[in-house]
Amino acid sequence: MPLTQAKLALNGKDYQFFFFSDLLDRRVCETRKSFRLGRLSDLVFKMAEPYPEAIGIYINHGWGNPSEMIPWDRVIKIEKDAVFVLPPDKGELYPPFVDQPGWLLVNEHLMGKTILDLDGRQIEVVNDVHLLESKGRMILVHVDVSFNGFLRKWGLNWLHVGKDRLISWKYVQPLSIEDAVSGDKVSLSIPRRLIAELPPEDLADALEELSGEEQQAVFSALDAETAAETLLEAEPRAQRQLVADLHQERAKAILSEMSVAQLADLLSVLPLDDRTELLALLPKDQADRTEAILSEHESKASALMSQNYLKMPPDTTVGQAMQQLRSPSLDPDPIGYIYLVDPAENTLVGVADLRQIVVSPDPTPLKDIMAAPVVSVEQDAVKDDIAELFAKYHFRMLPVVDITDHMLGVIYYNDIMKGLVTRARI
Repeated sequence: MPLTQAKLALNGKDYQFFFFSDLLDRRVCETRKSFRLGRLSDLVFKMAEPYPEAIGIYINHGWGNPSEMIPWDRVIKIEKDAVFVLPPDKGELYPPFVDQPGWLLVNEHLMGKTILDLDGRQIEVVNDVHLLESKGRMILVHVDVSFNGFLRKWGLNWLHVGKDRLISWKYVQPLSIEDAVSGDKVSLSIPRRLIAELPPEDLADALEELSGEEQQAVFSALDAETAAETLLEAEPRAQRQLVADLHQERAKAILSEMSVAQLADLLSVLPLDDRTELLALLPKDQADRTEAILSEHESKASALMSQNYLKMPPDTTVGQAMQQLRSPSLDPDPIGYIYLVDPAENTLVGVADLRQIVVSPDPTPLKDIMAAPVVSVEQDAVKDDIAELFAKYHFRMLPVVDITDHMLGVIYYNDIMKGLVTRARI
């Protein structure tokens, strides 16, 4: 009698939920318990929208014996201590399992694999899989990333710590979305449209955990700015892998989001051929400055600095400054400090911190709340000296000046300190 005719009642309803770990190793019997075929080694699902649907039970007999694939329509019922199936139409055994494109094995492809949790914004592990059986069909509805799933997996069902953490399958998909799951290892991710909401450092951590195709699938879903930030956060090994597979136009877009110092840090970990190809994609001035940093043992501030900063005359009022800061076209990166520069001489006279600006009355001139003298970097200062200043003062950026205090540019903390950390990890 097929499962559709043998309704499984749960509080009067013809459905029930299972955790995969509760079914794993459960006895599989033909009609009666005395006719045991083996133990459930895995469940086979076919990728489908909105939820994958079970198409069979996989039994691995081990010891060189052939496996068996029991079609799901041969399942009669699922009881607490056994799964009952109809005998095969022909012979004593069901045919051996042969993997097919678009098939997913719960134990092999999901259990223990990594997942990006949108809420926690960190890498989680699939500890269990939540299944719904109803009217002869079984579908995969959630993955469980809680510690309880881990306990169930190891047979410690009687322990229960807090709540289960179930993530709907609607938000969990294979990274290579275009390709159905084959027999290869699968890592999981939130849908591509949500990937960009994760912080670059979390994305970089995730990329380092993934294989080549899956890694490229995530990276290709990022816009150029996010891709640049993520690439700079990644370990050198992952950086080399990602850069090696970039198409020219994509590479050019990502590089355009980086400062000269960031470009030098990235290129310094790449093979010579890749470095040469990427340098050819840069504007000549940017390429020359990047090469200067790469070729000099002690890079100077003038080569490392950026022109992306905010400067205003000292007489600018708080109200006028706030109006400029609210401009929708303003790049948010330099917001934090306003450098006060004499408009006639272009000399640096002070710096105003955004935190001080927002609590001051609108009519207040910035020169009344500025800090002076300003901690600055001379244009000939070398990278090690600049790093010492950042370590001492913990500023987000430092102004670069010449010997007469003319404002030349700024150096960002991330361009110096993270670059040093990156090289230390190679």
